[in-house]
Amino acid sequence: MAITDAKTKLIYELSDIYDAERQFLQGMRQALAQADSQELRAGIQEHMSQTGQQIGNLEQVFSLMGETPLQISCDSARGLVAEAQKGMEETQDNTLRDGMIAGGLCKVEHYEIASYRALIVGLEQMGLEDAAQLLRQNLQQEEETAGKLEDLIQGMARQLSGDVQGPMAHGTDTPPPTI
Repeated sequence: MAITDAKTKLIYELSDIYDAERQFLQGMRQALAQADSQELRAGIQEHMSQTGQQIGNLEQVFSLMGETPLQISCDSARGLVAEAQKGMEETQDNTLRDGMIAGGLCKVEHYEIASYRALIVGLEQMGLEDAAQLLRQNLQQEEETAGKLEDLIQGMARQLSGDVQGPMAHGTDTPPPTI
């Protein structure tokens, strides 16, 4: 597909994130099956529900524009999902695997945040405020989810730091002071 104007670019990028959300939803199903932490599992389930709403919002944006999503595959989403799958397969310890899952999900959230911010600007420039508002809802959910994941990752890192030996276990390059 030749991208020749701002509207075509916007439709292409909307189609890209539409496919990404669908790939991420499938990836979350796989992550949910592998997650051990109840907190992580609950967060994944909540965000799966939100992702369904976000897909619906994207469909409404296409409708407002009088367009349908292009049949394209988001290569970035495919890569993020594949990376997370590989990490889950390679990690035997449940706590470490949960950390891999949370980290992978956090990467996804930041990809989505960047995508939605750019799309909102494009929609605003075209005067499509109703469509931009729908994507602001998606953006808000993604930002909230990223914050929750970052907090969860911090807690997991503290839990795992007990497994680490040596000076780095204390968060510095120098050994801890002796009493």
